[in-house]
Amino acid sequence: MKRYFYLAIMIILMIAGMIVVYGAYLNYNDEKQIASRMESRVVSITGARVQVRPIRPRLEMDTVQFYSQNMTDAVALASGRLTKWHVEKNSPVHKGDVILSMDSEQIPIKMQQAATKVRRAEANLARAQGSFQRQEQLLGYHATSMERYEEAKALYLAAQEEVKSARAEEELYGVQASWLQVTSPVDGDVLIIYQREGAHVESGTPVALIGDFNHLRFNMTLGDVDARYMELGSQGLLRFADNGAWQKIYDTGYAAGNRGRRQEIRAKLVEITPPLSEPADIRRAVWEVDNCSRLLEPMTYMGLILSSEKSHDCLTVPRKAMVDADFSQVMVVDGEGIIHLRSVAAGISDEGFVEILDGLQEGEVVLTGNLEGLKDGMRVDVSVGDE
Repeated sequence: MKRYFYLAIMIILMIAGMIVVYGAYLNYNDEKQIASRMESRVVSITGARVQVRPIRPRLEMDTVQFYSQNMTDAVALASGRLTKWHVEKNSPVHKGDVILSMDSEQIPIKMQQAATKVRRAEANLARAQGSFQRQEQLLGYHATSMERYEEAKALYLAAQEEVKSARAEEELYGVQASWLQVTSPVDGDVLIIYQREGAHVESGTPVALIGDFNHLRFNMTLGDVDARYMELGSQGLLRFADNGAWQKIYDTGYAAGNRGRRQEIRAKLVEITPPLSEPADIRRAVWEVDNCSRLLEPMTYMGLILSSEKSHDCLTVPRKAMVDADFSQVMVVDGEGIIHLRSVAAGISDEGFVEILDGLQEGEVVLTGNLEGLKDGMRVDVSVGDE
């Protein structure tokens, strides 16, 4: 009985092993069929040809710091009490306009003392001059000594110097009196009034901030790739990106006709260093913007785009053909529909296209559709559109 029992066990184990082997075979065969189907599967997707197109370079800037070349403090040049402001905040002024009157107890007294000193010196000069002229006449008649003549002459010359000194002192106090009228140092608007009427300030105290915001400037650092198509005097349009936002720290007004966030602000390249004639990987560019809309102030703004007004013919691909945010890879499709992941060197770009400096040839096809899930070596059916 035991022999039959063990024989039955062996038969059962053999049948179980055959079942396991058969199952593994079926599984392997199914996987092979699936892999074969995947290899023969063709994905339909859109593409575009690499070709020369006109492109208007644009630069996207996360932050831009604007500044004014004509913004400075009006300073009290004399100590005194503020008696009257002749301007208000945001009042337009010209260089030299009186913006504030001050009063000083000391300066009028010193001016009066200086005037008295001048009159005394002039009277002394008249006496010395008369004495000298008499001694000069007497000397001609040999009626006086040379010693008395020289003494009269010395007194006359000293009286002249005394008058000069007194008049210089009087002029000095006159200048100090003029300092009690504070004037604007530049053309512009009154941005901030630091002091109020009745306050006492010392000499050298800023009393107001004056600035001209009609033209502002900003600096930017450029790689040589972005600077290749620039030259002094190049024009561009500056606009806020969709997420750009601004505020006003000086609370200046807006000009009539401004278009707010939709405003395109003209910018002009006024300086670039090192010069474009010299080799350099990094350059500093200075742009001047026409701010007649009065939308901008000297401060930091976020989310701006600078677009060139001039287009350039370049070898390009659509922006949506770029695989990564660094614009360093694209997916190229060969004549058999096979995808090849290609590294490229990108140059300038605009809203629709990216310049290709190296890595692609004109006429090649790059994928522009939904690139998610696509890999190197996959087969695709490309529909080339007119980008």
